[in-house]
Amino acid sequence: MRHIPAVHRFTTDPAIATYAPLLGPGAVKAHVQAELERARADSERDIAFETLRAAVLTRLASAAAEGLIGVINGSGVLLHTNFGRAPLSQAALDAVRTLGAGYTNLEFDLESGERGSRYDRVSSLLRELSGAQAALVVNNCAAAVLLVLDTFARGREVVVSRGELIEIGGGFRLPEVLVKSGATLVEVGTTNKTYARDYRAAWNANTALFMRTHPSNYHISGFTAAVSSSTLSALARELEVISFEDLGSGALVDMTAIGLPLEPTLAQEIAAGLDLVTVSGDKLLGGPQCGIIAGRGDLIAALTHNPLLRALRVDKMTLAALNATLSAYVDGRLNDLPLYAMLALPQETLLQRARDVCAAVTARASKASVDTVATIATTGGGTLPDARIPSAGVAVRALDGAEPLAARLRRNRPPIVGRIEDDRVIIDLRTVGETELDALASGIVSALAGSAG
Repeated sequence: MRHIPAVHRFTTDPAIATYAPLLGPGAVKAHVQAELERARADSERDIAFETLRAAVLTRLASAAAEGLIGVINGSGVLLHTNFGRAPLSQAALDAVRTLGAGYTNLEFDLESGERGSRYDRVSSLLRELSGAQAALVVNNCAAAVLLVLDTFARGREVVVSRGELIEIGGGFRLPEVLVKSGATLVEVGTTNKTYARDYRAAWNANTALFMRTHPSNYHISGFTAAVSSSTLSALARELEVISFEDLGSGALVDMTAIGLPLEPTLAQEIAAGLDLVTVSGDKLLGGPQCGIIAGRGDLIAALTHNPLLRALRVDKMTLAALNATLSAYVDGRLNDLPLYAMLALPQETLLQRARDVCAAVTARASKASVDTVATIATTGGGTLPDARIPSAGVAVRALDGAEPLAARLRRNRPPIVGRIEDDRVIIDLRTVGETELDALASGIVSALAGSAG
């Protein structure tokens, strides 16, 4: 038996011990033991403490990277789904911290002293912002669609245009959601053209819903025709079925006012007469992950009596964050929301920040290859597919190429994620906060040092 250093020598090492609060002491010990078992099994492996210590630290760093940690988003995608979509406002974070730390009147009516509704507080704000009679909140927009279909269309038919049979992130497809809800899909029209007469021809006594899905993450142009919200809602009223739209992106304000493409708002679709509209909370709305259902009061009431709602309901912290986010709209404080603050930054401001980052890097790594570049940012998150937002960033080139450099940047703490173009890593500053710039410069210096080594 070769002499292998004792486990406690590793677990008491200061560098290794720093992982205990993050991963747990038991997990750290398990990683040490696994590495020592590998050393015992490999007769040709160096078993010196420092060699094994380095291997253990590599394992622990990899394990830590699998946990949930903050990243510097240099992708230029503002609502990046992989990064958690919309950052929350300070007011939302404060509300979560305050209400999450103790007890609340979540489902308690302080006036009567009896049980109340967890949805009433945000519902009043949503009614004011959308013009809907009532509103409900569930844990995401897919859940909102599922709840609507399960409540009103189980065992019945839902009529959808072929051009709107969408697939959302992660491979989830609308036809599959319909099947899971127990509804029967009836496709009408063609990929590029659907008319009101197609819906009318598909209608029968078993029709429950006329459904439309807004193309928030794709765009069809050219020889096309689609049925407007007002036309579909009028036809649905005539035939006594429910008109329902999955609007998805969740815009509450006119996006053209801030230089982005036209996007229908929740209030506009409600005003068009649609009975129910669902949107996401963490996209263009700029709040926490949730699904919002707005529309007719009697239909929202029916949704609240579906037992499925209990499985889809949101917790007090989501409601606290959403309430704070919606209050920013009501009070006219749009730039308090990080999404809109980022969108409002002039390109020249970002160019100056890029120049400052480049100067900070070259001051510490004189041979560094870093340059200021003009870039194009996007909204992402399945919204505004045609939006091209002028931006700026830093282009970094390493001796060993872009892929190894990008990997070292991801291993930085905090991790830095950019995009690769022309064998350079581009870090778009549209999605990097001003308070993150120093950490960004330090991370680039460290990553370039790895290239030189």
